Amino acid sequence: MSRRCALLVWALLALLGLGAAQKDCGPIVSRQEWKALASRCSQRLRQPVRYVVVSHTAGNVCGTPASCQQQARNVQYYHAQQLGWCDVGYNFLIGEDGLVYEGRGWNTVGAHSGATWNPISIGISFMGNYMDRVPPARALSAAQSLLACGAAQGYLTPNYEVKGHRDVQQTLSPGNQLYKIIQQWPHYRGV
Repeated sequence: MSRRCALLVWALLALLGLGAAQKDCGPIVSRQEWKALASRCSQRLRQPVRYVVVSHTAGNVCGTPASCQQQARNVQYYHAQQLGWCDVGYNFLIGEDGLVYEGRGWNTVGAHSGATWNPISIGISFMGNYMDRVPPARALSAAQSLLACGAAQGYLTPNYEVKGHRDVQQTLSPGNQLYKIIQQWPHYRGV
C-alpha cells in the first residue's frame, strides 16, 4: 500500500473513531512529507517517558493535509527562525484533518513546557486555538491513538500521565475547551 493510500485509510479510520484500536501508530506524517527544515537538536529523551503535555499552538487551524503541512511549517519557522530554537518545539502536532505530524518525534527532548518538564515529557500540540471551540473528533482520536501507540511500543510508560500545558506552566494553553476534554481522558492527572 502506498504511503498516500495508508494516510487516507488512517484518516478514514480516525474519522470513524476506529484509529484507537490500532496497535501501531498509524501513519504519522513524517518531517520529510511536511517539508520540515533540518533539525539541529541533539538532546535525547530517556525512555520510556512518563509524562505527556498537551497544548495548542493558539494559531490558525488547519483542516486538510495541505493546510496542516503548511501550518506545521509555520510553527517550525516561528520556533526555529524567530525564537532561535533548534527545531519546532513539539514532539508531535495534531491537525484538524485527523493526522499526526512528526515534530521532534519520540526520541528528542522538546521545547514545549520549560526546563523542568521538557526532559521528562512528550509535547503534543493541537494546531489551532481551543479557548472557545473544541477540536474535531478525528483530531482527538488521532491524539489518543498516538498515545496508545506510544505506550504499546514502549516510548511511554504503561501508566503515563497526561497533563495540560496549564498544569505545568502559567499559560492558557491548551485552551479552555480542549482542557475540559483532556481532563476526561483516562491517563489525565492534574497538578
